[in-house]
Amino acid sequence: MSTHDPYDEISLITACSNGDDKAFKKIYDRHSGTMYSICLRYMTNEDEAKDALQEGFIKVFKNISKYTFLGSFEGWLKRIFVNTSIEQIRKRKMHLDVDEININQVRLTESIKTGSLDAEKMMALVQQLPAGYRTVFNMFVVDGFSHREISEHLGINENTSKSQLFKARKQLQVWLKGWFE
Repeated sequence: MSTHDPYDEISLITACSNGDDKAFKKIYDRHSGTMYSICLRYMTNEDEAKDALQEGFIKVFKNISKYTFLGSFEGWLKRIFVNTSIEQIRKRKMHLDVDEININQVRLTESIKTGSLDAEKMMALVQQLPAGYRTVFNMFVVDGFSHREISEHLGINENTSKSQLFKARKQLQVWLKGWFE
């Protein structure tokens, strides 16, 4: 009996590079849930997240032969999906102009105000942030980008990135304080 697993990551990546549709599907099945959650963190709704997921997998499958097996494959995928989500935001013209954002217009739904805090509810809170705040918050806090990297990716000033993060954190603190009082 062979000890070679035809479904190990290296074999799947190699098969994908050679155009194997079954390997494409297997990689999609293994990673789509995690990548969807990344897209959902950045996008305003599920439809936008699904669009970003689809666009991300198109990029993965077009570029999988460029994966060098240095570092984790999942890390390589995550970077593609973060960048794809950011590109989708730019395409939809969700500009990060601070003057366009009015915190007073942001309201939590009743379902978020009740119950104990868990990851799903925290994600829902982050999704309630205005697009600029949410994007910078996710890039900095969750995905580990520096303010310089954020400014380069989004075409904004580094100080704007810092300001957006500060305001996102401040808004989340207000919501969480109200939640636990």
